[in-house]
Amino acid sequence: MDAIEKAIRNALEKGNAEDRAFRERVYRSAFAALDRALQANPSVTVEVAIKRRKAIQEKITEIESEFLPAVPDIAPQIDVPMAAPASGAAPAVEIGRKTPSPAVAVNGPAQPASDAPRSRVLPVVPDIMPDATLPGAPAIDMAMPAAPGAAAEVAPDRDERRIRGRRLPLTAIFFTVTLLAAIGIGVFFAVQTGVFKSAAQLNTAPPEAPPTVSDDDFTPADGANAPAKPGATDQSRNWINVFSPADPTHVAAPSDAKAEVMKDDAGQVLRIQSGPSGSAIAFDVGQGVLEKLAGKHAVFDIIARAEDGKDTQISVDCNFGELGDCGRKRYAVGQQRNEYLFDVQFPDKHPGSAGTIAINSDFDKQGKAVNIYEIRVSIEP
Repeated sequence: MDAIEKAIRNALEKGNAEDRAFRERVYRSAFAALDRALQANPSVTVEVAIKRRKAIQEKITEIESEFLPAVPDIAPQIDVPMAAPASGAAPAVEIGRKTPSPAVAVNGPAQPASDAPRSRVLPVVPDIMPDATLPGAPAIDMAMPAAPGAAAEVAPDRDERRIRGRRLPLTAIFFTVTLLAAIGIGVFFAVQTGVFKSAAQLNTAPPEAPPTVSDDDFTPADGANAPAKPGATDQSRNWINVFSPADPTHVAAPSDAKAEVMKDDAGQVLRIQSGPSGSAIAFDVGQGVLEKLAGKHAVFDIIARAEDGKDTQISVDCNFGELGDCGRKRYAVGQQRNEYLFDVQFPDKHPGSAGTIAINSDFDKQGKAVNIYEIRVSIEP
């Protein structure tokens, strides 16, 4: 016995089930309970609601048939002549659904009445619409789970549950694949644009500790080589000129590198471009300049910007002869003219010769160029 039938039968047991008027009120109450359950569950589709109503209607028809009298056992007998039709096939006999089938004997004795089938006439139950109030009818709640003495639950049918169960995994799979594809594209873009370059490689923070020339393989601490903002350097310092585009004779470029003087919106500039081998362009640091720096703490300032539309990363190496070097520096150079600083503590000795500052315009060897406006140095007090 399913939940709907059990709920209706429980309601019939609470009154006089032999009274047709009482049964009709129970049936109407069942339809009203179903409508309340459907309205409380907006996810139920129209097709499912129609199926629920038909299911209740079929149960009501089945239950109501139990209260109708059985068809009388007397069945008429009909003798049929032996002659067959010309076609050789027996004629068809169509029997309506509302008329009980009589016992038919062909050229033989009639079937005893006691052996004739007994049947009931199934009532035709119309599509009963629920009433607002049903006086005298027990309440039926289709929203609760079915149990003895409880009401029936209106649950989606098996096909709907199967379709809904298949729909959820497909949606989850589609969402997961889309999310993974988006993450993959993001990671690929980040790798291509250099987002994952380490901070130690870029060195974009302000200076913390001055490097010493005694450390041949010195790697500056994080932030030791951060460029200052334009105009952020102390203008009151006594700057010593190391290079100016007005005198490019103190610049040496290897065979696969370029260095040429040109003009941009800021004035005269030396555009340098390292070759495919990653070779650097060397800027002379005169011996006289190094003699002034011996035994002092000096700050070098490279004023530069990247070529239009091509941000790059430059690397800087120094060779100051007897005074050592400056360690390798690396900077991210953008579209704006900026100052890239590094400091050196020079030993107190005679330099003996001139030195050089070597600049690689593109650490990634993609042929990007950098505009050099000036290289200068000042002595810290």
